[in-house]
Amino acid sequence: MVPAVLGLSLAAACSNSSSGGGGSTGAATLSGSCAKYQPYAGHAGTKVTMFASILSPESDSLEKSWAEFSSCTGIKISYEGSNDFESQLPVRVGGGNVPDFAIIPQPGLLAQMVKTGKVVKPPAQTVANENQWNPVWKSYGSVNGTFYAAPMSANMKSLVWYSPKAFTQAGYQVPKTWADLMALSDKIAKAGANGGKPWCGGIGSGTATGWPATDWLEEVVLGSQGGDVYDQWVSHKVKFGDPQIAQAMQTVAGWMQNPAWVNGGIGDVKSIATTTFQDAGAPILTGKCSMLQQASFYEAQWPKGTKIAPDGDIFAFQLPAVNPSVATPVEGGGEFLAAFSDRPEVQAVQNYLSTADWASSRVKVASGWVSANQGVDKSLYTDPIDQLSANALTNPAATFRFDASDLMPAAVGSGQEWKSLTAWFAEGKSIQQVSSDIDAAWPQ
Repeated sequence: MVPAVLGLSLAAACSNSSSGGGGSTGAATLSGSCAKYQPYAGHAGTKVTMFASILSPESDSLEKSWAEFSSCTGIKISYEGSNDFESQLPVRVGGGNVPDFAIIPQPGLLAQMVKTGKVVKPPAQTVANENQWNPVWKSYGSVNGTFYAAPMSANMKSLVWYSPKAFTQAGYQVPKTWADLMALSDKIAKAGANGGKPWCGGIGSGTATGWPATDWLEEVVLGSQGGDVYDQWVSHKVKFGDPQIAQAMQTVAGWMQNPAWVNGGIGDVKSIATTTFQDAGAPILTGKCSMLQQASFYEAQWPKGTKIAPDGDIFAFQLPAVNPSVATPVEGGGEFLAAFSDRPEVQAVQNYLSTADWASSRVKVASGWVSANQGVDKSLYTDPIDQLSANALTNPAATFRFDASDLMPAAVGSGQEWKSLTAWFAEGKSIQQVSSDIDAAWPQ
């Protein structure tokens, strides 16, 4: 809430301008801790709407990250998170119920929205702020070479969550190679302590159900075939039915569809399709399963009071390459802020959320959140998972690629692939049928 005196002074000075951060040249002078928001002043009493897939508790820190900005400028940011975001955003845009902003995690969905003609190109200051990112991130926020959406976050997907305390007690070592990981999985399964199994998993996520399974496949494709094949797969030069991807699916099946290895503390292989990704890791804390492959943002799902550290209740290690010849494969994802309006207050918010200042404010309040903005001081990452993720995502020797399903056309990456991989787990459909169905959905 804006303090009464400040709110009145800002309201009295409110006017429109395209200068600087989208603020008004006639705006009241902000002082004290609010002075840093002067470039965005001049729009008190206004409201912008934002729609995304980010839910509580992660959305709580998102709203905290701009609370001071909102209080000082008087621009209210009305946030709405939905489990049905990927399906609802096109409906809203097509039906005229368009939000001012959408936080889009799939470049393929961004391209779909751009085709509607409703996405507004960002203001000059947002474009200038892109100098704080590696150029590859700007390309992910671009469609046909035109920049539309500034990156907001980066997440490290190539992680395996486990319990250091349980590993120490059982005498297990963190595996450094894929062969070691598979051997450890077999050892845990044969030990069967307390009925536990090596892996737990869940791919439920509302209308986005299936996305964690795409991550498992992407990790294996990148870690076994390397970056070139991965890129050709994204562009459909290499198809799902081709030998390279079929081989990767066989590897995933031997790993996450092995009934002796999954789904510890929850159920059988089919239960992976009905377990939400948020709930999937809980059995690690009770010893019913030992490992969960999930992204860095999963940290927000552990119960309050869980010690997350190399010697704690929970920690993570980097998923090894399936093929040792692939140099440090790292799969990452991210989110991009697209605007559907060019009102001055919308541009002010857009400019602020593309700065290192905003990214730093989010880092301070959000464990498990890493920025793609190179202007963020890495010393702000006090959380060990964030430090691990930031180091991996900026490792120049790594084979880094963005989430493949997010790069594919939305009809495939956030459509048929989610549906078909869910059926793969839930119904036991064959690799050949799953691959054929996904390839058939590819836009001509």
